[in-house]
Amino acid sequence: MDAEYYRPDLVKLSKRISNNPNISIRRSGAAIDCSAFYPSIVSDYDFSQNGVPFLRVNEIQNGLLAIGEKTAFLPEAVLLNNRSTIAVCEPGDLIIAKGGNSLGKVALLTGHYEKYSVCRDVLIVRTGNLSKINRYYLWLYLHSPSGQALLIRTASQTGQPHLTIKSIARLRIPLIPDCEQEDIERNYLAAEEAVEVSRAAYSKAQQILESHLGLDKLTSHKPVGYVAQFSDMETSRRSDAQHYQPRFKQLINHLSSYPAARVREIRSLNRRGLQPIYLRNGTVDVVNSQHLGPKHIDYDGLEKTGARSFAAAPEAHIQEDDLLIYTTGAYIGRTNVYLSDAPAMASNHVNILRLRPGIDAAYMALVFQSAVGQFQTQQHARGSAQAELYPSDIDRFIVPLIDKDKQRAIGDLVRESLVKQQESKHLLEQAKAQVEQLIEAAVQS
Repeated sequence: MDAEYYRPDLVKLSKRISNNPNISIRRSGAAIDCSAFYPSIVSDYDFSQNGVPFLRVNEIQNGLLAIGEKTAFLPEAVLLNNRSTIAVCEPGDLIIAKGGNSLGKVALLTGHYEKYSVCRDVLIVRTGNLSKINRYYLWLYLHSPSGQALLIRTASQTGQPHLTIKSIARLRIPLIPDCEQEDIERNYLAAEEAVEVSRAAYSKAQQILESHLGLDKLTSHKPVGYVAQFSDMETSRRSDAQHYQPRFKQLINHLSSYPAARVREIRSLNRRGLQPIYLRNGTVDVVNSQHLGPKHIDYDGLEKTGARSFAAAPEAHIQEDDLLIYTTGAYIGRTNVYLSDAPAMASNHVNILRLRPGIDAAYMALVFQSAVGQFQTQQHARGSAQAELYPSDIDRFIVPLIDKDKQRAIGDLVRESLVKQQESKHLLEQAKAQVEQLIEAAVQS
């Protein structure tokens, strides 16, 4: 009886699909399942990627599965002890957000993990017995504008809108030729391969850096108590115990056996950006802290500002090979290198670090992301309510300056990782556009 169900455009779209060759998800052979399990305290579980990924709504981003720092992992023992309440799924299955602001968002489970577990906020579409439709086509259709519109139309409106197993099972999928579905599959698999190459390149860069600097053998001790010299307190002007943890001194002592320098000795610019004036139809990119990722900047998601605002803020201009550092909040110290020649500016919570010639910026970004940068971020960060990292603190970082050829080799792997990541996104966008065109052609009456 809800009005949304009878919107003229949705009624028309539904009729067009029903009047052309189609199949319901139930009759296609897919099985719909869900979980009754949601740990009361997710933080009790592992966040270091040991165990089975526990998927929540947050892991569904732009049609893709996003396993990140906030993804919980459940031990195998938890799965065994809760077999009746925890739903486990496999690569190739789909997950769909049941309700809330993410209602209808869908992701395809990749082969990066052997299996996944899910919370009760998502539904599983098991694709092992599909016939007539391809799992990749089904995923992209559900992610397309028309698929999303009809998926949300089926939601129950009692209380908070939510999807049910029955509503998903009844959803009708336009049928397109097998050859077109196979072409979509090829594009997706090529995109997934590019993602794996990207991930492997970045991982190799990390391994080379850690091995060369001996970071993989570095052990940090956390004694119950420790002593700081008054002279150190005078020099640092810090009285908090956090700043004097022995592990920080152990790192600096470890780095003393390698050529190294303080950041202030190797940079030409070190300052925060400025608060931008955001414009929806602006022509210049703005990088804020949300765009700094675990590995690379989210170039496709950048905000925009106008040419006039950009010209008025030369101090915040970003140049190619600048290091951009997250300086306020949850991911303080996260560092990405700007690998684009497009004009852009940094927001006031992003620090711009420009290195002098002769130092590979991509290599240095990885140094900041490693234990070298993480430890020193923890040591020099300030603030009680919200952590802050100021340019003067970054200037005090000690960073290793290894052989230039080795720097270049590590930096090239970071750059290759970004190229392959962008190639994957391009292939997926091609596949999405192809699906939308095929759907439009299939439902023409």
